[in-house]
Amino acid sequence: MASAHELNRLQEMLTMDMTFLAQWAPAATATATATGPERPGTRSLARGIKLLRAIASRPQFGWRLSDLAAACELDRATVHRMLACLIEERLVAQCASDRHYLPGPLMYELGLALPDRVQFQRHAEADLQAFARRMGGVAVLLLRSGNEYVCSVRAGTLPVTGSVLYPGSRRPLFTSAGGVAILQTLPAGEARAVLLDNVAQEVARCGTGRLAALQKMRERSDRHGFGVNLGDVVPGVHAFGMPVRGSGDAVFGSLCLLGTPERHGEARLDILRDELGTAAAALGEAARQFNL
Repeated sequence: MASAHELNRLQEMLTMDMTFLAQWAPAATATATATGPERPGTRSLARGIKLLRAIASRPQFGWRLSDLAAACELDRATVHRMLACLIEERLVAQCASDRHYLPGPLMYELGLALPDRVQFQRHAEADLQAFARRMGGVAVLLLRSGNEYVCSVRAGTLPVTGSVLYPGSRRPLFTSAGGVAILQTLPAGEARAVLLDNVAQEVARCGTGRLAALQKMRERSDRHGFGVNLGDVVPGVHAFGMPVRGSGDAVFGSLCLLGTPERHGEARLDILRDELGTAAAALGEAARQFNL
């Protein structure tokens, strides 16, 4: 947990609006632990949804019971009972080899009830494959999910380690260039509220170690007008993000390009911005055709 001294230092690092962030720590904690008064009869449902969101965030590796309980701020016995029910309903599966909890088949089956999104996903997969080949990197489509993003599509290869953006990955918006590109389109008040929540999530999950790097990426992105990460978060991995707009010009996600400093360096920012802008606009047009 961050000390009071560390929290005071973070107030200086987060420079978007100093008067707003002067008391960020208490507000961020409240945002992370509650979303408002619970309505009668909804407590169990809210806990179940929180549990499913957490499980869906790590589809490749799954969760140990103890880690899942800690992440959801619930006691182990409660989580164990809920998981037993979710497994019976096929919303959650348990790996036989390591007993980790993973997304179950019913999660996928429920998604099929949204055929327009399924069709857009298939269209986006083809578009991102072509974009990744042309740009010589990894193309990623992120979808906004509240204060977070979910990786929807990943295409291409990257000859470096450290990139963990795979389909199903869920992270706070401010942790990637694509998420920052979405934040840049939000009204000031909404963007500040999202940042408070994101900082609280980051401190709770990883401590304060990455906050300076994440702030550097956001400041760099603000200077250039789109998501720009020149190895700020993961050394050796450059990343760029452009918002994708659907029906009503609403931003529902972002297109990202991950690459190497040699091929995707600062000198090519203008070219990268134009390429991302064109590809993001094409995705947006497809999204509108599918009523997204």
